Amino acid sequence: MSHESKQKPNDDVIQEILRSIDLLRFGSIEITVHDGRVTQIERREKVRFNSDTQKIKPALQSAANH
Repeated sequence: MSHESKQKPNDDVIQEILRSIDLLRFGSIEITVHDGRVTQIERREKVRFNSDTQKIKPALQSAANH
């Protein structure tokens, strides 16, 4: 594909990419391009727990078993 045939992403695509970035705390954004056009934006978000949360988890499991 030559450089002349590449299309510039429209404003809606750019806004959606920026919105996805803004909503993401931890994770990744994958942009799929087909024939020089953005066809899909996928956001994967990670949920992270600090060490204090991990300490609570066994107590919650124990309470759920009763």
